[in-house]
Amino acid sequence: MTTGLGGAQETPAHRRAPPLPFESPIPSTDDIRLANRQVLGLILASLILRLVMAAGLGLGIDESYMVAAGRTLSLGYFDHPPASWWLAWGAAHLMGSEAPIVVRLPFLLLFSLTTWLIYRLTARLHGPRAGVWAALGLCVSPVFGFTAGSWVLPDGPLLCALSGAGLCLVQALDHEGTKSAWRWWLGAGLCAGLALFSKYSAGLTLAGALIGLLTLKQGRRALAGPAPWVAAALALAIFAPVLSWNATHGWASFAFQGGRAAAVKLHPFGPLVVLAGEALFVLPWLWLPMIVEFARSLARGPAGRRDWLLCCLAAPPIILFVAIAFWSPRVLFHWAAPGYLFLFPLLGRELAALQATGSRLPRRLLAPSAALIALACLGAGAQGLVNWLPRIAGAEAAQAMEWTSLGPELAARGLDRPGLMLAGIRWHECGKLDIALGREHPLLCLTPDPRQYGIVQNLAAARGHDVLILAPRTDLPGIEAELGPRFARITQLAALTLHLGAGVDIPIPAYLGSDLR
Repeated sequence: MTTGLGGAQETPAHRRAPPLPFESPIPSTDDIRLANRQVLGLILASLILRLVMAAGLGLGIDESYMVAAGRTLSLGYFDHPPASWWLAWGAAHLMGSEAPIVVRLPFLLLFSLTTWLIYRLTARLHGPRAGVWAALGLCVSPVFGFTAGSWVLPDGPLLCALSGAGLCLVQALDHEGTKSAWRWWLGAGLCAGLALFSKYSAGLTLAGALIGLLTLKQGRRALAGPAPWVAAALALAIFAPVLSWNATHGWASFAFQGGRAAAVKLHPFGPLVVLAGEALFVLPWLWLPMIVEFARSLARGPAGRRDWLLCCLAAPPIILFVAIAFWSPRVLFHWAAPGYLFLFPLLGRELAALQATGSRLPRRLLAPSAALIALACLGAGAQGLVNWLPRIAGAEAAQAMEWTSLGPELAARGLDRPGLMLAGIRWHECGKLDIALGREHPLLCLTPDPRQYGIVQNLAAARGHDVLILAPRTDLPGIEAELGPRFARITQLAALTLHLGAGVDIPIPAYLGSDLR
C-alpha cells in the first residue's frame, strides 16, 4: 500500500503500487547512500567554516548580554525562554571559559543537527536529491548558516527544535494507523516543547501545524485519536516552567515581547521594507524562488498535501511579521526565519527537478552563495589573526570585538581594587562591560530598560556604595540628568580608553557616583 505525506510506503515485493499524485518515487538505496554522504560532507565543511568564524570574531552585543546576564541560572529570563541562556551557561561552566568559541559551540553543533533534519524532512517529502539541495541552501543562507547557526541567540535551538518537530509530524502522518505513529507523535511533542522553550515565536509555527492538520484529511483523522493531544500535552509540560516563572515575575517576558508588536503609527511601506530585509538576509536569489513556490503551493491548497503542510508551517511567521510592519517599526528581519526554514524543502524540490533536466541553474544559484558564506566565515576568522575589522569599520567595530583592554586600563588608573562596583547605563553596553570586567567586579545596569539585569541585580545590597560608572557616548550633563537622583553626587573622572588596535581608540567616559541611593 502507499499512503501518507512522505515517500511511498513499502508494498509486497511482487506488487509494488505506483506513487500517488503527490508522492515521491521510492529512491534507490544507492541514491540514499550518496545523498547521505554528500550531506554529511556538507555538514562537516560548514561546521569547520563556522568554527573558524566563531574563534576569530568577538561576541556581539546580544551575545555579550545573554552570556553575562545569564550567569545566574533561572527557569525564565526577561527576553526569551531559557534554552539559549542555558546552553551558553552550560558551555561556559563545562569549559571554564566565556571565550566566544566556547559559548558558541552548542549553537554550532545544533545547526549541524538542523541541517541534517531539514535534509531528512525534504528527502522524506521530495526525495534525497531534493534533500541535498535543501540542506545546501540552508547552509549558504546568511541568516541561517552564519548568524542563527553560530551565534549565541535563541534562534539556534529554536530552528533545530522546529526542524525536528516538522520531521516527526510528517512521519507521524505517514505512519498513521500503525503502532510506530505514537513514537513519532511523541517526538513531535518533545520537539515542539523544546521549540517553545527556546523562543516564544515557536507558537506561530505550531499554530500553522494545527491549521495543516485541520485542513488535511489525514490530519483530521489523526486528530480524532489521542496521540496528537498527548503530544500537545507533552509540549505544554516542557513549556510549563516558563509559564510558572512568568507568573511569578509579573508576566514580564510576555509583556516585553508583546509590546514590540504594539501599534506606533501607520507605516504604509513597512511591509515592503521588511520583505526586502528578509530577502537580503536569506539571499535574494534564493528568497525569490522560495516565495514563488510558496505562493504556488498555497494556491494549490490542501490538494498538494506535502507542500501544503510545509506552507502551513511557514505561513504564520512570514505573514504575521509583514503585517505587523504596517503599524510597528520594531520588526526585525530575522524574526520570520522559522517560516523560511520550511520553504527550503520547496526550494530543494525545484532545484532537484531542474538538475534532472540537465540545467546548470541550481549550481549557478548556489555556487556564489557558498563562496559568499565561506568568505564571510574565513574573513571573520581572520579578525582574530590580523585584526582587520577596526581598519574597515572604525569605532563601530567595538560591537563585534571584546572590550578586554578595559581591564588593564582600570589597573593602570588604580581603580582595579577588590569590591569595586561598576555600572553601565544601557543594557547592550552593560553586556559588553560585564563580559570584559564583570567576573572581577559586580556590574549594575542603571537604566530604565535593564532587561535581564533588572531581575538579577541586587540594587538594595548596593545601596550606599560608591559606583564607577562607564558610559560611552555620554557627557556629564547627560549622566547627571539620568542618574543624578540616584547618587549623593557624581564626579567626572578622566576617561578610560578602549583600545581596538589598528590605531582605533575609543574614549569611555568615567564617573564616580557617591552613595548610591
